[in-house]
Amino acid sequence: MIYSNFHDLKLSRLGFGCMRFKMTDGEVDQDTVNAMFDLAIANGVNYFDTAYPYLNGKSEGAAATALRRYPRDSYYLADKFPGHSLPGPIDNIALFNLSLKRCQTDYFDFYLLHNITEWSIKIYESEEYHIIPDILKMKEEGKIRHLGFSFHGGPELLERILTQYEGVFEFVQIQCNYLDWTLQKAKEKYDIITRHGLGVWVMEPCRGGKLAVLSEENSARLKQFGDDRSAASYAFRFLQGLDNIKVVLSGMNEVSQVEDNVRTFEHYDPLNEEELKAVFAIAESLKKGVPCTGCRYCCDGCPMGLNIPYLLECYNDYKYAASMSAGMRLDALDEDKKPSACIGCGQCAHACPQGIDVPAALAELAELYASGPNWSRDVQGRHEAIRRDLNMK
Repeated sequence: MIYSNFHDLKLSRLGFGCMRFKMTDGEVDQDTVNAMFDLAIANGVNYFDTAYPYLNGKSEGAAATALRRYPRDSYYLADKFPGHSLPGPIDNIALFNLSLKRCQTDYFDFYLLHNITEWSIKIYESEEYHIIPDILKMKEEGKIRHLGFSFHGGPELLERILTQYEGVFEFVQIQCNYLDWTLQKAKEKYDIITRHGLGVWVMEPCRGGKLAVLSEENSARLKQFGDDRSAASYAFRFLQGLDNIKVVLSGMNEVSQVEDNVRTFEHYDPLNEEELKAVFAIAESLKKGVPCTGCRYCCDGCPMGLNIPYLLECYNDYKYAASMSAGMRLDALDEDKKPSACIGCGQCAHACPQGIDVPAALAELAELYASGPNWSRDVQGRHEAIRRDLNMK
C-alpha cells in the first residue's frame, strides 16, 4: 500500500468509501462489509469514510460494526455533517453526537461539512443555523481531530471559502477524475486547494463507476497498454500522478473490487505520457456538452445579466449525466438568473468565439433542470429522517 503524510499521520492513499454497501430488503449486507474491510485492512487500508445520510442512515452503523473488531488507533474514521439536508435550524451538537454514537466512537479523526455548493453554503454560513461555530466547538473539545469539507461547487466559491476561512479547514474533498479534470474544472479546484496549502481528498475517482465500465472503443484505447489492468485502475493511477492528493476514496461494494483496488495501490505507478493521452481522449469522447472556455464575452451584452459560463458549466454536467450537484448550483440562483430567464435575443451567440448556440443550450438546460434531479424537491425525506432521529416534531 502506498501512503500519504498528512500532519504526521500515515494515511493509505486508497480510502474506503462507505456509501455504496450492498443492501438487501433495506438492510446492509454486513457479512460482505466485514469481508471487504478485513481484506482492505490486511492490505494496508486505514482510512474509512462514512456520513450521516449514507444508505438512509445505515452506513455509519455498518462501518462501525466492521471496524469495532480492530483497535481504534489502528484506523482513521471520517464522517460528515449534513448541513445541506437540515429541515431548519436544529441542535447541531445533538446530531453530531448521534453520529458518534452510531459509529461507536468518542471522536472522529476527520470530519467534513458535507456537500458545499453555491446553494448549501447559505445554510452553512447562516447565523440562525449556527453550524460552523458548533462544529468548531466539537473540534475544540477534541471530538474532531481534523476538519474539512466536501465540495461540489465552482472554483470561484472554493477560492472565496479558503480565503475567508483561512486556518479553519485542513483539507477539501472534491470530485476528481480524468473526465472531471476539465468537465467539472477539477484541475482548477485542485490547484486552488494546493495553493492554499490544504490537502486534497478525492471522491468519485471512477465517476460513480462509469470510468470502470467503458465502451468497446474506449476499452481498446487502454488495452493497447496490456490486458492485465482494469479500466478502473487507469482512473486511480491518473490520480496517483497528483502529488497533493492524500486520500482517494473508492465506494467498493464487492470483494473483487477491493482486490483490484488494493492491487492498483500496492505501489506507486502513475500514468505515463501515452496513457495520459489515452485517458484524456476517452474523456473527450464522453463529453456531450458545449466547448465553453469561460471567456465571458457572452456576458457583456446580456440584457438579463446572466452568468452564462456558470450556466454552461451546469449544462455540460447535465449533458454527461443527470446531476444533483448541478441542480443545487442552479438552485442557488435567483429566479431572474436561472436559465429560464434567457429571452433568446442571441446577443451571446454572436459574441461567442466558439460559435456556441447559447440560447438553445440555455433553453435545453432549463428543461433538464425542471425535469432532472433537484435537491430542493427531493429533500423532504431527509428532513423527516433528521426530525425522527432527533425526536423533533
